[in-house]
Amino acid sequence: MNNSLATTDYVVFIIYFLVVAGYGYSIYHKRKKDEQDAKAFFLAEGTLTWWAIGASLIASNISAEQFIGMSGEGFFLGIAVAAYEWIAAIALIIVAVWFIPVYLKNKIYTMPQFLQNRYNDTVAMIMAVFWLFLYVFVNLTSILYLGAVAINGLMGGEYLHIIMICLAVFALLISLGGMKVVAYTDVIQVAVLIFGGLMTTYIALTVVGQKFGVGSNAIAGFNVLMEQAPEHFKMIIPKPNANSSQNEISKYLTFPGLASYVAGIWIINLNYWGCNQYITQRALGADLHTARTGILFAGLLKLMMPLIVMLPGIAAYVLYKGGHLPQLTGGKDGAYSAMLTFLPTGLKGLSVAALTAAIVASLAGKVNSISTIFTLDIYSKYFNKGGNETNLLFVGKATVFAGMILAVLFTWNDTLGIGGVGGFTYIQKYTGFISPGVFAMFFLGMFWKRTTGAAAIVGVLAGFIFSVFFNEFAPSVLGHNTILYTAYPNGAGGYEIPFHICMGLSFGFTMVIMIAMSLAGPKINPKAFELDKTMFKVNPSTLALIVLTLLIITALYVKFW
Repeated sequence: MNNSLATTDYVVFIIYFLVVAGYGYSIYHKRKKDEQDAKAFFLAEGTLTWWAIGASLIASNISAEQFIGMSGEGFFLGIAVAAYEWIAAIALIIVAVWFIPVYLKNKIYTMPQFLQNRYNDTVAMIMAVFWLFLYVFVNLTSILYLGAVAINGLMGGEYLHIIMICLAVFALLISLGGMKVVAYTDVIQVAVLIFGGLMTTYIALTVVGQKFGVGSNAIAGFNVLMEQAPEHFKMIIPKPNANSSQNEISKYLTFPGLASYVAGIWIINLNYWGCNQYITQRALGADLHTARTGILFAGLLKLMMPLIVMLPGIAAYVLYKGGHLPQLTGGKDGAYSAMLTFLPTGLKGLSVAALTAAIVASLAGKVNSISTIFTLDIYSKYFNKGGNETNLLFVGKATVFAGMILAVLFTWNDTLGIGGVGGFTYIQKYTGFISPGVFAMFFLGMFWKRTTGAAAIVGVLAGFIFSVFFNEFAPSVLGHNTILYTAYPNGAGGYEIPFHICMGLSFGFTMVIMIAMSLAGPKINPKAFELDKTMFKVNPSTLALIVLTLLIITALYVKFW
């Protein structure tokens, strides 16, 4: 089946581009009076509504690695991978109720600023530089590369570098307008992303129904999925035993059943949603009620993301197993692109627009965060103290250009080898090693007044060292079966500890070290934040959103446990 797009598809895509560009320009034109205000550029302070914050959070989060990577995991694992999205909704509740009040009360605008205020300049500088390298050479590059590869495959496979440049330019046009333009254009991006994604899922289910003789009915198609692949509709992957196949072991290594829920998945989500400049920046310029409502709105949207990014992968698995998907290439990561080939003319263009919306929104949000950290936490403090607003804006926009140019240069010939390991794996690998230490540093810094700056530095380093040790060396040094973990054969001649368990162990040992070091210091660190119970109280409307989210999650887990 031909993957190339028809003229109608290009027309649909061009209309999407014009609508987003036109809306972005209108927002930029309205904020011209603020164009010399650095905080307006970096944070859109006081101008974002709750729905803009929520939509922008989702648009920044969902990108090509979710569409391609999570759909691929749906093909391989099934609905268990939806836990990333559904636990994220609970993590967003925790962030809205307990994290955001701390940030807003202490007038925190960047994550390095949090570390400086709570610990010291050394911790802030180390992490600012680290985040810049991570955002540029891991996140920005992988989003650009994986997105360009995915769209190129749908357009015939001959336009990789042209698509790469177009994505970068489109993201630049949005990000140069500042956070307000990024956030409000994200509203359109999310609408396109959700509508186009749901249409892809609907078509995928109807195709399943047709191929298995139950008619062109999405519900009937979904029932076929549950009948043909019942193991793909279990949230908890069973622990391997002596009789388990390598495929079953590999699934457990990817998502280790109940162990994930007491270890890594919480660290991944709380660190990502609560301690990440790229994400928290959307809410840091708002008042508490608006920020909380926007974050909880994002949590509700997260609940439906598996419909868009995971279910097509399960459909691809059932079709492939039944011999109805010969166009699948590239293993599980080719599942989403293979399903797009079933879309009729016009809808294929809409789905490509949805994929592009996800990529561009993530690129624009990421490069804006890079600009914010460099300008406010490095340039204004170490190179031009007391610089005026005009100078900060110039540096901020120049940083946007520089970040995107670096991303294009390093993805042009895949210098970093992203294609070899896969974008989703690439991001998880490099962010996962540092997440336990970073989250421990933020968590103790917020809620334990005794935590010291020395403990924070050691904690970040210890978290990284423990992560590398448990992921790479523990099975050969300590053995395959210990009181702490069980390592399993990885199919490549070695043994591995499930990644989520590695994160849980790294976080636990890091916390012990940080607490022990802090106990040697003063009972109350002079730089500790002042907290009071009133900060964490929620009003009735906020409580209603929280209860609604928890009820839906409970129902989903009861159904698919």
